[in-house]
Order: sequence, then structure tokens, then C-alpha cells
Amino acid sequence: MSLIQTIFWFILALGVLVTIHEFGHYYVARRCGIKVLRFSVGFGKVLYSWRNKEGTEFAVAALPLGGYVKMLDEREGEVAEHEKHLAFTQKPVLSRIAVVVAGPLANFILAVLLYWFLTLQGHNELSAVVGKVEPGSIAAEAGLEPGQRILAVDGQPTPTRKMLYQQLLSRLGESGEIHFRVQYPGSNLTYESVAELDKWLSGTADPHPVSGLGMTLFYPPTRLELHRVQPEGPAAKAGLKEGDKLIAVDGEKIIDWEFWVSYIQGRANQAISLSYERDGRLLESYITPDEVTLEDGRRVGRVGTVNAREPWPKEMIIKREYGFVQSFVVAVDETWEQSKFVLVSLKKLIVGQISTKNLSGPLTIAKVAGDSAKAGWQQYISLLALLSVFLGVMNLLPIPVLDGGHLLYYVIELVKGSPLPERVQLWGYQIGMVMVLGIMAVALYNDVVRLF
Repeated sequence: MSLIQTIFWFILALGVLVTIHEFGHYYVARRCGIKVLRFSVGFGKVLYSWRNKEGTEFAVAALPLGGYVKMLDEREGEVAEHEKHLAFTQKPVLSRIAVVVAGPLANFILAVLLYWFLTLQGHNELSAVVGKVEPGSIAAEAGLEPGQRILAVDGQPTPTRKMLYQQLLSRLGESGEIHFRVQYPGSNLTYESVAELDKWLSGTADPHPVSGLGMTLFYPPTRLELHRVQPEGPAAKAGLKEGDKLIAVDGEKIIDWEFWVSYIQGRANQAISLSYERDGRLLESYITPDEVTLEDGRRVGRVGTVNAREPWPKEMIIKREYGFVQSFVVAVDETWEQSKFVLVSLKKLIVGQISTKNLSGPLTIAKVAGDSAKAGWQQYISLLALLSVFLGVMNLLPIPVLDGGHLLYYVIELVKGSPLPERVQLWGYQIGMVMVLGIMAVALYNDVVRLF
């Protein structure tokens, strides 16, 4: 995907999430009789703005990394006597709490609606079946074997790969026993097994939970038949077409797709002879792989071919179809589970069970947004829902300058009957700003490291 497309999908995602979040604040503020001066999506120079009949300025600003709702507030300047009843600071503490909570709540509502919409579409998922197990690994210690279906981890059902990933992710950085319940193919009997974790993947950047156990999940075997040939690529220039079957390269039989990929990667800019089959005829051609640079810096050869796989076994495909009401229940549950996962992950980051290398900033989010859009609209909407949950949870953290910090101050005011001294609030805001800027700096540093 081009850089322009990636930026577009990133800005669209942020625009939707920020607009919904700030609309929550705006809507409840207006219901509480508070005058809103400006509703801004983005920071900095205003690119476009308009006013409604209440005098609120709606603005789109140049830096699309957030937004804000500016309300009439005596702490920010003089308020005319006839407008004091419209000021945020003049409203009861419960009204102010409602305004603060409304932003994160709007993000949770958006997440539920998006998950609800996706669930209503119905979809197929794959069961969690073991593919390969590395000797001496955690999976081997647990006695997992190729072909076994993983039914549960630590007592939590994992009928699908997605549920397996989520349950394993919840154990990142932990020590202690991990329990598996498995089933052999063609059998109704289940078996329990256990292995030991020791600060599992705690220092790993971008940990992959399945490979972290020392195993892979089952994938249908590859064919040597071409599923797709990249237009204008070396393979297309050599005359290869979709459906061609690879036979030999430089006189050496191609035993599987991994052999073909390895052979091509090691021969960038080198002409090689290729034998292939088309419609029962054996054909010969020469092909010269282009040299490309991978994300890890390696320079390898590539010819622009995509292989075909055997179809997925029917017994591994799980159909997920829900009614209108049941889909809503599933969406609420998904939002709740993702919220818990974000909170647990934050706790593990704080106590050092998960490496700070896993913090991501705007560059990584932009890349993920572009990749998800490329994968299809359902993947993109799913990402929006997840980011909306993340935004909602993060804003509720009790850190001054965030919504949760304001909420903390107002709850204290509600309990003690009077607000905290202004200097105490100011110290809190200063500390909170340092914390937020520090986290953003680490996340941006990680982005740059990943990029280069």
C-alpha cells in the first residue's frame, strides 16, 4: 500500500475516533447547560471551521493527533455575569463528572456498535489445531502433538484461533503453570497437560504467543501450483501464469514451496532456468529474481509468485452466525474482554512483565491502519473498534491531564465536599503532563526503531 493511502486510512481512523470521543463531551455538556466555545478535531492551525446557532465553533485543525472541546470556564478567563450560569465551573460536581466520563463512554459505545455490526455479518473462524512442535519447547513439555485440537487454556475455552491468541496473550510476562486441554483428531476423549512458564516473553518486542510456546498452528500444505503472478514482475516477464505448476529450477527438482522461496531468495539478479507444467505440457523458461530489501535489512531475490494451498478441512471451519439481539450481547462481551486485556497489559507494563518495546506510537498505528484497510473493510472496522476501546480505557486512567485525572479530582471533591486546592491540582497536571509526554516519547522511539 502506498504511503499516501496509509496516511489516508490513519487520518480517517483517528478522525472517526477523536470525533466520537469529543462528541461525547460536547453532547453531555450541552445537555447540562454548559456553553461550548469550540469543538476541534486536531490541534494547531485551523484549516476549516463553522459555527452553529448556539455560537459553538466547529473546527478541523492541521495536526490530526487528537482533539478537544473548549467550554466556557472561569479558570481560563473572565466570564460575563450574564453567562456565568453557562460556565463549566458553575455546574454541580455530578454534571462535571458526567461531562468528563462522556468522552470515553462514547468510545466504548462506538466499539460495541462496530463489533455488533461485524458480528451481524456472520463469519467463519478456524479451530486451534497444532501444526508443528519444536523439541524442548514449552509446547513439547506440555506434550502437545501435531494434529491435536486445543480446546482450552487455563480452563478458558479456546475453540478458535482468535480465542487461543487472546488467552495466551493474557499470560505474557507471567511465571507458573499453564494448562492445556486437548483432543486428538477423530476422538471424543480430552486430555489435560501442563507446562511451566518463567517470565514468559517478558523482554520480547512484539511477542507472538503461539511461536513463543515453540509451536505453529496447522495450515493446509502448499501446492507447487501458482495461485497468482504479480503483473510486470520477473515471473510474469518469464511467461509464468496463474495455474502453472513448478517442476524444477536449474535442473533441481522443486520439492516444496519453501524450497522454491529459499532458492529464489538466494539468487537475486541471477538468471536461473525453470521447468514448469501448463495444461499437461512441460515448458522451459529463464527467470531473473529482482533484489528487494526486507524489514530486517536482508537483501533477497523475489519473482512475484503466490502459491496455492490445499483447501481447509471442513471440520476445522467453525461458522459463527448470530441473531440481532445475540450479536449485541457478543459485541458487549467483546468490548468488555478487550477493555480488560488493555488494563491487564498496562499493569504488566508498569510492573515490568511486558517490555516497553511493545509500546506503539502514531507511526506503528498508521502502518497497522494501512495494512488492515488493505486486508479488507472488516479488518479495518475491527481495528477501529479495538482502537476505540483502547482510547476509552486510556482516557479513564487516573492521570491528570487525561479525562480520568479530571474524574479523580471531581470524585475527591464529591467526597470531601470541596475541590482540591488549585496548587495541588496544578502539581498533578504538571506530573501528569510529564508522564504522558514520557510515554509518548518511548512509543515514538519504538516506532522509529521498528521503521529503521
